[in-house]
Amino acid sequence: MASTLELLEEHRIFGGWQQRWRHHSAVLNCPMTFSIFLPPPQDDAPPPVVWFLAGLTCTDENFTTKAGAQRVAAELGLVLIMPDTSPRGDEVANDSGYDLGQGAGFYLNATQQPWAAHYRMFDYLSQELPALVADNFNLSERQSVMGHSMGGHGALVLALRLGGRFASASAFAPIVNPTEVPWGQKAFAAYLGDDRQAWREWDSCLLMGEVEQRLPILIDQGDSDQFLADQLRPERLETVAREQGFPLTLRIQPGYDHSYFFIASFVEDHLRFHAKHLLV
Repeated sequence: MASTLELLEEHRIFGGWQQRWRHHSAVLNCPMTFSIFLPPPQDDAPPPVVWFLAGLTCTDENFTTKAGAQRVAAELGLVLIMPDTSPRGDEVANDSGYDLGQGAGFYLNATQQPWAAHYRMFDYLSQELPALVADNFNLSERQSVMGHSMGGHGALVLALRLGGRFASASAFAPIVNPTEVPWGQKAFAAYLGDDRQAWREWDSCLLMGEVEQRLPILIDQGDSDQFLADQLRPERLETVAREQGFPLTLRIQPGYDHSYFFIASFVEDHLRFHAKHLLV
């Protein structure tokens, strides 16, 4: 049965509409929310889409309210879709740590209990939610994906695994090599078990060496990010991209940290980067 959408809120902004919706997810086996920005129509053509995946502890509302992205998206005629970061609810497994459980889905398909019953964010974002929005909104099939931190990891994994789905990908301070850093190792051990071979398909540095599709990628990283040295290590992906012939641009931004102040400072660059590849 097709999922029905319930409108939770709607706001006029920069000539477009910012909406928040709830629906039941069959894939995640729980209610889910997502936010969407619909720009003012520019012509009769369905507008292209940029997905934004948020980081640890976040929901669909962080980017919506903090990034200041709607002004540029309205100018460029881009739809923005902000999913939640994990399944939610009293029936959904959780953990006391901020970096595991609800708010920390890591955009993968869990295979271990108690997580496997709900934590299938990759299937949700690659299949169920795109089909749902396509059925309910007039959108172009031309789409790009971006994200922050854990969501940067998710955006890169989706782009690399779904060859041809996205015109471009970008990230702010992404976790690019989760199999080799503490955040990823904790999450992967819980969600995927101890077999490190099963971890490989969720690691951008490893995936980039195996895929055929060469899509353009932009990464911004602040050099005052407190997680840079032990969790993020974007230079590792830059090295793989160079070896594999990927058109990846890594920009190190002096003085910027891991916060939404950083994202707000460079989100216009990212949206214009995506527009260049979507509006062709």
